[in-house]
Amino acid sequence: MLVLAMPYRTFARSALRAVLASPEPLLRSMLGELPRNDRGHELDLGVGAFLRGVAAQRPKTSSRPLAHLRHEMDHRAPLADFARCALHRVHERDVEIPGVGHSIPVRVYEPGPPTATPRPIVVYFHGGGFCIGSLRSHDGLCSRIARRADCIVVAVEYRLAPEHRFPAAVEDALAAFRWTAEHAHELGGDRHRVAVAGDSAGGNLAAVVAWHERGRDPRPCFQLLVYPVTDWAHDTESYRLFAEGFLHEADAMMFFRENYLGGCAVSAADPMASVLHAPCVRGAPRAHVVTAGFDPLRDEGERYARKLEAAGVHVDLQCEESLVHGFFSLGGILHTSRRAIDRAIDALARGMRA
Repeated sequence: MLVLAMPYRTFARSALRAVLASPEPLLRSMLGELPRNDRGHELDLGVGAFLRGVAAQRPKTSSRPLAHLRHEMDHRAPLADFARCALHRVHERDVEIPGVGHSIPVRVYEPGPPTATPRPIVVYFHGGGFCIGSLRSHDGLCSRIARRADCIVVAVEYRLAPEHRFPAAVEDALAAFRWTAEHAHELGGDRHRVAVAGDSAGGNLAAVVAWHERGRDPRPCFQLLVYPVTDWAHDTESYRLFAEGFLHEADAMMFFRENYLGGCAVSAADPMASVLHAPCVRGAPRAHVVTAGFDPLRDEGERYARKLEAAGVHVDLQCEESLVHGFFSLGGILHTSRRAIDRAIDALARGMRA
Protein backbone atom coordinates (compact mmCIF):
# COMPACT_ATOMS: atom_id res chain seq x y z
CA MET A 1 0.00 0.00 0.00
CA LEU A 2 1.32 3.40 -0.97
CA VAL A 3 2.71 5.57 1.82
CA LEU A 4 1.52 9.13 1.22
CA ALA A 5 4.27 11.74 1.00
CA MET A 6 3.66 15.13 2.62
CA PRO A 7 3.33 17.11 -0.66
CA TYR A 8 0.63 14.69 -1.80
CA ARG A 9 -1.13 15.04 1.53
CA THR A 10 -1.14 18.81 1.18
CA PHE A 11 -2.57 18.57 -2.34
CA ALA A 12 -5.17 15.97 -1.39
CA ARG A 13 -6.26 17.96 1.66
CA SER A 14 -6.73 21.04 -0.50
CA ALA A 15 -8.69 19.06 -3.08
CA LEU A 16 -11.01 17.59 -0.44
CA ARG A 17 -11.53 21.02 1.08
CA ALA A 18 -12.37 22.51 -2.33
CA VAL A 19 -14.96 19.83 -3.10
CA LEU A 20 -16.61 20.17 0.30
CA ALA A 21 -16.65 23.96 -0.07
CA SER A 22 -18.92 23.76 -3.14
CA PRO A 23 -21.86 26.18 -3.09
CA GLU A 24 -24.56 25.11 -0.67
CA PRO A 25 -27.32 24.85 -3.32
CA LEU A 26 -25.14 22.52 -5.38
CA LEU A 27 -24.34 20.29 -2.41
CA ARG A 28 -27.97 20.19 -1.34
CA SER A 29 -29.12 19.27 -4.83
CA MET A 30 -26.59 16.41 -4.85
CA LEU A 31 -27.38 15.13 -1.38
CA GLY A 32 -31.11 15.67 -1.12
CA GLU A 33 -32.74 15.85 2.28
CA LEU A 34 -30.31 15.45 5.16
CA PRO A 35 -31.17 13.42 8.25
CA ARG A 36 -32.15 15.02 11.53
CA ASN A 37 -31.25 13.60 14.91
CA ASP A 38 -33.66 12.87 17.75
CA ARG A 39 -33.23 16.44 19.00
CA GLY A 40 -34.33 17.94 15.70
CA HIS A 41 -30.90 19.05 14.44
CA GLU A 42 -29.95 18.58 10.80
CA LEU A 43 -26.71 16.84 9.85
CA ASP A 44 -24.06 19.32 8.73
CA LEU A 45 -24.02 19.70 4.95
CA GLY A 46 -20.26 19.21 4.65
CA VAL A 47 -20.39 16.15 6.86
CA GLY A 48 -23.18 14.74 4.71
CA ALA A 49 -21.07 15.21 1.59
CA PHE A 50 -18.07 13.62 3.29
CA LEU A 51 -20.11 10.61 4.42
CA ARG A 52 -21.62 10.15 0.98
CA GLY A 53 -18.43 10.62 -0.99
CA VAL A 54 -15.62 9.24 1.15
CA ALA A 55 -16.79 7.29 4.15
CA ALA A 56 -19.43 5.32 2.23
CA GLN A 57 -16.69 3.70 0.15
CA ARG A 58 -15.04 2.08 3.16
CA PRO A 59 -15.75 -1.58 3.94
CA LYS A 60 -16.84 -2.56 7.46
CA THR A 61 -14.11 -2.20 10.06
CA SER A 62 -14.41 -5.80 11.21
CA SER A 63 -13.88 -7.09 7.66
CA ARG A 64 -10.41 -5.60 7.26
CA PRO A 65 -7.06 -6.73 8.64
CA LEU A 66 -5.86 -4.68 11.59
CA ALA A 67 -2.64 -3.83 9.75
CA HIS A 68 -4.69 -2.14 6.99
CA LEU A 69 -6.72 -0.19 9.54
CA ARG A 70 -3.57 1.07 11.22
CA HIS A 71 -2.01 2.06 7.91
CA GLU A 72 -5.17 3.94 6.93
CA MET A 73 -5.31 5.76 10.25
CA ASP A 74 -1.68 6.85 10.05
CA HIS A 75 -1.49 7.74 6.37
CA ARG A 76 -5.01 8.59 5.21
CA ALA A 77 -6.66 10.13 8.26
CA PRO A 78 -4.17 13.05 8.24
CA LEU A 79 -5.53 14.01 4.81
CA ALA A 80 -8.61 15.37 6.58
CA ASP A 81 -6.75 16.66 9.64
CA PHE A 82 -4.88 19.91 10.09
CA ALA A 83 -1.45 20.38 8.62
CA ARG A 84 1.12 20.79 11.38
CA CYS A 85 1.23 24.36 12.70
CA ALA A 86 4.46 26.32 12.84
CA LEU A 87 5.82 25.92 16.37
CA HIS A 88 8.99 26.76 18.23
CA ARG A 89 9.97 23.10 18.42
CA VAL A 90 8.55 19.62 17.93
CA HIS A 91 10.72 16.81 19.23
CA GLU A 92 10.88 14.77 16.03
CA ARG A 93 13.06 12.15 17.64
CA ASP A 94 10.29 11.13 19.94
CA VAL A 95 11.04 10.98 23.63
CA GLU A 96 10.60 7.61 25.31
CA ILE A 97 9.46 7.52 28.91
CA PRO A 98 9.55 4.57 31.29
CA GLY A 99 6.46 2.38 31.45
CA VAL A 100 5.85 -0.88 33.27
CA GLY A 101 8.64 -3.03 31.83
CA HIS A 102 8.82 -1.09 28.56
CA SER A 103 9.24 2.43 27.19
CA ILE A 104 6.40 4.67 25.97
CA PRO A 105 7.01 6.97 22.98
CA VAL A 106 5.77 10.54 23.43
CA ARG A 107 6.04 13.58 21.19
CA VAL A 108 6.52 17.00 22.77
CA TYR A 109 5.18 20.16 21.08
CA GLU A 110 6.54 23.53 22.24
CA PRO A 111 4.54 26.54 21.01
CA GLY A 112 7.24 29.14 21.63
CA PRO A 113 10.53 29.83 23.39
CA PRO A 114 10.63 29.32 27.17
CA THR A 115 8.88 32.07 29.14
CA ALA A 116 9.37 33.50 32.62
CA THR A 117 6.07 31.95 33.68
CA PRO A 118 6.03 28.22 32.95
CA ARG A 119 3.37 27.18 30.45
CA PRO A 120 0.55 24.74 31.18
CA ILE A 121 0.95 21.24 29.74
CA VAL A 122 -1.58 18.97 28.07
CA VAL A 123 -1.05 15.21 28.04
CA TYR A 124 -2.95 14.09 24.92
CA PHE A 125 -4.21 10.56 24.21
CA HIS A 126 -5.19 9.80 20.60
CA GLY A 127 -8.35 8.03 19.51
CA GLY A 128 -8.61 4.82 17.52
CA GLY A 129 -10.59 2.27 19.52
CA PHE A 130 -7.50 1.28 21.55
CA CYS A 131 -6.37 -0.66 18.44
CA ILE A 132 -5.26 1.94 15.90
CA GLY A 133 -3.89 5.49 15.89
CA SER A 134 -0.47 6.85 16.77
CA LEU A 135 1.62 9.97 17.19
CA ARG A 136 1.43 10.37 13.42
CA SER A 137 -2.36 10.20 13.09
CA HIS A 138 -2.96 13.12 15.48
CA ASP A 139 0.14 15.20 14.74
CA GLY A 140 -1.66 18.14 13.13
CA LEU A 141 -4.29 18.31 15.86
CA CYS A 142 -1.72 18.27 18.66
CA SER A 143 0.26 21.06 17.01
CA ARG A 144 -2.92 23.15 16.76
CA ILE A 145 -3.67 22.62 20.45
CA ALA A 146 -0.13 23.74 21.35
CA ARG A 147 -0.30 26.87 19.22
CA ARG A 148 -3.87 27.98 19.92
CA ALA A 149 -3.79 27.27 23.67
CA ASP A 150 -0.15 28.41 24.03
CA CYS A 151 0.66 25.26 25.96
CA ILE A 152 3.12 22.39 25.80
CA VAL A 153 1.55 19.21 24.44
CA VAL A 154 2.85 15.76 25.32
CA ALA A 155 1.25 13.30 22.90
CA VAL A 156 1.33 9.68 24.06
CA GLU A 157 1.69 6.55 21.94
CA TYR A 158 0.23 4.03 24.38
CA ARG A 159 0.29 0.31 23.67
CA LEU A 160 -2.43 -0.97 21.35
CA ALA A 161 -4.71 -3.99 21.48
CA PRO A 162 -4.99 -6.84 20.77
CA GLU A 163 -1.23 -7.27 21.21
CA HIS A 164 -1.63 -5.42 24.51
CA ARG A 165 -5.13 -5.73 25.92
CA PHE A 166 -6.69 -3.87 28.83
CA PRO A 167 -5.26 -2.51 31.11
CA ALA A 168 -2.07 -1.87 29.11
CA ALA A 169 -3.30 1.41 27.60
CA VAL A 170 -4.48 2.63 31.01
CA GLU A 171 -1.13 1.76 32.60
CA ASP A 172 0.68 3.73 29.89
CA ALA A 173 -1.67 6.69 30.25
CA LEU A 174 -1.12 6.85 34.00
CA ALA A 175 2.65 6.52 33.58
CA ALA A 176 2.67 9.29 30.96
CA PHE A 177 0.76 11.70 33.16
CA ARG A 178 2.94 11.01 36.20
CA TRP A 179 6.15 11.35 34.15
CA THR A 180 4.95 14.64 32.66
CA ALA A 181 4.08 16.09 36.06
CA GLU A 182 7.44 14.94 37.46
CA HIS A 183 9.40 16.42 34.54
CA ALA A 184 7.21 19.47 33.94
CA HIS A 185 9.98 21.93 34.83
CA GLU A 186 12.40 20.34 32.37
CA LEU A 187 9.73 20.69 29.67
CA GLY A 188 9.25 24.37 30.48
CA GLY A 189 5.90 23.73 32.11
CA ASP A 190 4.09 24.09 35.41
CA ARG A 191 3.64 20.80 37.32
CA HIS A 192 0.45 22.14 38.91
CA ARG A 193 -1.09 22.93 35.54
CA VAL A 194 -0.93 19.59 33.75
CA ALA A 195 -4.20 18.73 32.01
CA VAL A 196 -5.31 15.53 30.31
CA ALA A 197 -7.18 15.40 27.02
CA GLY A 198 -8.16 12.89 24.37
CA ASP A 199 -10.71 11.91 21.76
CA SER A 200 -12.82 8.71 21.74
CA ALA A 201 -10.59 5.96 23.16
CA GLY A 202 -8.21 8.73 24.17
CA GLY A 203 -11.12 10.48 25.89
CA ASN A 204 -11.65 7.31 27.88
CA LEU A 205 -8.00 7.29 28.94
CA ALA A 206 -8.06 10.99 29.86
CA ALA A 207 -11.19 10.47 31.95
CA VAL A 208 -9.76 7.42 33.71
CA VAL A 209 -6.50 9.24 34.50
CA ALA A 210 -8.38 12.29 35.80
CA TRP A 211 -10.55 10.09 38.03
CA HIS A 212 -7.78 7.76 39.23
CA GLU A 213 -5.32 10.56 40.04
CA ARG A 214 -7.84 12.92 41.67
CA GLY A 215 -6.39 12.33 45.16
CA ARG A 216 -2.73 12.60 44.19
CA ASP A 217 -0.42 15.60 44.23
CA PRO A 218 -0.32 16.90 41.65
CA ARG A 219 -3.54 15.74 40.12
CA PRO A 220 -4.61 16.76 36.61
CA CYS A 221 -5.73 20.38 36.68
CA PHE A 222 -8.32 19.91 33.93
CA GLN A 223 -9.79 17.27 31.62
CA LEU A 224 -10.93 17.71 28.02
CA LEU A 225 -12.99 14.67 27.01
CA VAL A 226 -13.93 14.54 23.32
CA TYR A 227 -16.74 12.06 22.55
CA PRO A 228 -15.25 9.73 25.17
CA VAL A 229 -15.95 6.03 25.61
CA THR A 230 -17.32 5.94 29.17
CA ASP A 231 -19.37 2.74 29.24
CA TRP A 232 -18.69 -0.41 27.25
CA ALA A 233 -22.30 -1.54 27.75
CA HIS A 234 -23.38 0.90 25.00
CA ASP A 235 -27.04 0.58 25.97
CA THR A 236 -28.02 4.16 25.16
CA GLU A 237 -30.57 5.62 22.76
CA SER A 238 -27.86 7.34 20.71
CA TYR A 239 -26.08 4.02 20.28
CA ARG A 240 -29.28 2.56 18.83
CA LEU A 241 -30.14 5.56 16.65
CA PHE A 242 -26.72 6.14 15.08
CA ALA A 243 -25.40 2.60 14.90
CA GLU A 244 -24.96 2.81 11.12
CA GLY A 245 -24.35 5.45 8.50
CA PHE A 246 -22.60 8.13 10.56
CA LEU A 247 -18.90 7.29 10.16
CA HIS A 248 -18.44 5.56 13.53
CA GLU A 249 -20.62 2.46 13.63
CA ALA A 250 -21.68 -0.20 16.11
CA ASP A 251 -19.79 -2.78 14.03
CA ALA A 252 -16.54 -0.92 14.73
CA MET A 253 -17.29 -0.59 18.44
CA MET A 254 -17.87 -4.33 18.78
CA PHE A 255 -14.63 -4.98 16.90
CA PHE A 256 -12.68 -2.63 19.17
CA ARG A 257 -14.31 -4.00 22.33
CA GLU A 258 -13.39 -7.58 21.42
CA ASN A 259 -9.79 -6.60 20.73
CA TYR A 260 -9.43 -4.41 23.82
CA LEU A 261 -11.39 -6.35 26.46
CA GLY A 262 -11.83 -9.79 24.91
CA GLY A 263 -10.11 -12.53 26.86
CA CYS A 264 -9.45 -10.28 29.84
CA ALA A 265 -10.46 -11.34 33.31
CA VAL A 266 -12.25 -8.04 33.83
CA SER A 267 -15.82 -6.85 33.76
CA ALA A 268 -16.76 -4.26 31.14
CA ALA A 269 -18.16 -2.32 34.13
CA ASP A 270 -14.71 -2.00 35.74
CA PRO A 271 -14.28 1.77 36.19
CA MET A 272 -10.76 1.55 34.76
CA ALA A 273 -12.46 0.52 31.49
CA SER A 274 -15.90 2.11 31.88
CA VAL A 275 -15.36 5.21 33.99
CA LEU A 276 -19.11 5.88 34.08
CA HIS A 277 -19.25 3.04 36.64
CA ALA A 278 -16.75 4.67 39.00
CA PRO A 279 -18.28 4.54 42.50
CA CYS A 280 -17.25 8.12 43.31
CA VAL A 281 -15.92 10.90 41.10
CA ARG A 282 -15.93 13.63 43.74
CA GLY A 283 -12.66 15.56 43.65
CA ALA A 284 -12.07 15.00 39.92
CA PRO A 285 -10.71 18.06 38.08
CA ARG A 286 -12.82 20.55 36.15
CA ALA A 287 -14.01 19.12 32.86
CA HIS A 288 -15.05 20.12 29.37
CA VAL A 289 -16.95 17.31 27.67
CA VAL A 290 -17.49 17.42 23.90
CA THR A 291 -20.13 15.28 22.20
CA ALA A 292 -21.58 15.08 18.68
CA GLY A 293 -25.28 14.99 17.84
CA PHE A 294 -25.03 12.06 15.41
CA ASP A 295 -22.61 9.96 17.46
CA PRO A 296 -23.44 6.56 19.00
CA LEU A 297 -21.32 7.63 21.99
CA ARG A 298 -23.16 10.92 22.54
CA ASP A 299 -25.39 9.81 25.40
CA GLU A 300 -22.72 8.01 27.44
CA GLY A 301 -20.46 11.07 27.21
CA GLU A 302 -23.28 13.28 28.45
CA ARG A 303 -24.15 10.80 31.20
CA TYR A 304 -20.59 11.07 32.47
CA ALA A 305 -20.76 14.87 32.35
CA ARG A 306 -23.90 14.73 34.51
CA LYS A 307 -22.24 12.28 36.91
CA LEU A 308 -19.31 14.65 37.39
CA GLU A 309 -21.63 17.60 37.87
CA ALA A 310 -23.71 15.73 40.44
CA ALA A 311 -20.51 15.08 42.41
CA GLY A 312 -19.73 18.79 42.57
CA VAL A 313 -17.25 18.91 39.69
CA HIS A 314 -17.44 21.98 37.46
CA VAL A 315 -18.38 20.70 33.99
CA ASP A 316 -19.06 22.43 30.68
CA LEU A 317 -20.82 20.38 28.02
CA GLN A 318 -20.29 21.20 24.35
CA CYS A 319 -22.61 19.20 22.10
CA GLU A 320 -21.95 19.79 18.41
CA GLU A 321 -25.40 18.75 17.30
CA SER A 322 -24.77 18.68 13.53
CA LEU A 323 -21.54 16.65 13.65
CA VAL A 324 -20.49 13.01 13.89
CA HIS A 325 -18.01 10.97 15.90
CA GLY A 326 -14.52 11.60 14.57
CA PHE A 327 -14.97 15.27 13.70
CA PHE A 328 -11.82 16.12 15.68
CA SER A 329 -9.91 14.50 12.80
CA LEU A 330 -11.77 16.44 10.07
CA GLY A 331 -10.63 19.96 10.91
CA GLY A 332 -8.45 20.22 7.82
CA ILE A 333 -11.38 19.91 5.38
CA LEU A 334 -14.59 20.92 7.19
CA HIS A 335 -14.98 24.44 8.51
CA THR A 336 -17.73 23.34 10.91
CA SER A 337 -15.35 20.81 12.45
CA ARG A 338 -12.59 23.38 12.58
CA ARG A 339 -14.77 25.85 14.49
CA ALA A 340 -15.93 23.14 16.91
CA ILE A 341 -12.35 22.02 17.54
CA ASP A 342 -11.26 25.58 18.21
CA ARG A 343 -14.12 26.03 20.69
CA ALA A 344 -12.89 22.96 22.56
CA ILE A 345 -9.26 24.13 22.51
CA ASP A 346 -10.29 27.54 23.80
CA ALA A 347 -12.18 25.86 26.66
CA LEU A 348 -9.08 23.82 27.43
CA ALA A 349 -6.94 26.97 27.49
CA ARG A 350 -9.35 28.71 29.87
CA GLY A 351 -9.59 25.64 32.09
CA MET A 352 -5.83 25.27 32.48
CA ARG A 353 -5.50 28.92 33.47
CA ALA A 354 -8.51 29.04 35.81
